[in-house]
Amino acid sequence: MSAPRPYVVMVSEVTVDGKLTLKRGASSKIIMSQMDEEADIYLHRERARSDAIMVGCNTIKIDNSYLTVRYIDGKNPIRVIPCSRGDLPLDSNVLKGDAPTIIAVSEAADKARLEQIGEMGVDVWVCGERKVDPVLLLAKLYDHGVKRLMLEGGPTLGWEMIKNRLIDEIKLIHMPFIVGGWDTPSLIGGEGVGDLNKVIHTELERHFLCGSHLITEYRVVYEQDPL
Repeated sequence: MSAPRPYVVMVSEVTVDGKLTLKRGASSKIIMSQMDEEADIYLHRERARSDAIMVGCNTIKIDNSYLTVRYIDGKNPIRVIPCSRGDLPLDSNVLKGDAPTIIAVSEAADKARLEQIGEMGVDVWVCGERKVDPVLLLAKLYDHGVKRLMLEGGPTLGWEMIKNRLIDEIKLIHMPFIVGGWDTPSLIGGEGVGDLNKVIHTELERHFLCGSHLITEYRVVYEQDPL
């Protein structure tokens, strides 16, 4: 049997054509700035409902997010940042101590950098040999008391999670415009399934308007072994 893990809900804004940013390397905050107040409240309510919130290291490097609850009254979730090499910039907002934070690294991470991060009051967890193992990380989070985990990007982390069957729900805030771009990041990255028989199915559970935004909420249905 697999180890117990948190219930994982992926929440993201996406354009009509499924993009997360205007172009590769651009901050998703540019697109998120076009969300109206109702959508901001929806996003922050999801954060407040969660025990922890997780985003990839590259997303933090580009967006320098805070990952705190601001648009409603609520408790900040634990911030979880998988960063295999431990090379998170030391001036990152997630290291400023306004919410409990865990940086998950591999055994290959630079020890001196990890000491610097640890001295900032941040927990550093080793969860893999060459890169962070998401299955191990989620098992450790569950043991740490995390029962509901919100996943808020980016596409590389999304793929690692979905291919290991670690996402239970996906909730999308649809932005009413198109950006295009050959390599503009989309919701899920990675190598992809590559075979129609391996696609990961979802079931629509709810859809509604939130301000000017369509919200769609899906349950993920796994019909095969991990990819």
